[in-house]
Amino acid sequence: MSAGITVDLRSATPPYEQIRSQISSLVAVGALPPESRLPTVRSLAADLGIAAGTVARAYKELEAAGVVESRRRGGTFIASVPGGAGHGSPGAIPSEVTAAVERYVEAGRKAGVSDGLLLDLVRGRLGTERTDGH
Repeated sequence: MSAGITVDLRSATPPYEQIRSQISSLVAVGALPPESRLPTVRSLAADLGIAAGTVARAYKELEAAGVVESRRRGGTFIASVPGGAGHGSPGAIPSEVTAAVERYVEAGRKAGVSDGLLLDLVRGRLGTERTDGH
């Protein structure tokens, strides 16, 4: 699982947010189905070479958003209905949007653009397009 999560310490995006958004994205596209167990905080932190508190914060925010659930002494799992009411479920994302994201990532990587910059470009674009106050 940790092979799919990376942290760019040079990015302006805090490491906990990089982890949170990557896990959310993996859940949204169905790569992490409901009931999938996430690595322990310590294990993921060690794999990424970062502090355990950073991973713990990402997991805490994912839990607050309803994406994951912590089970006492059992670990952290993808929620049965991630994000509640199907907001994070793969069926909620039209296939043409998923395909467009895949093309965007592929084009960016082919051009040598870092993942952090690709995310920043999307965030910037979303920020300039949102005129409805949401």
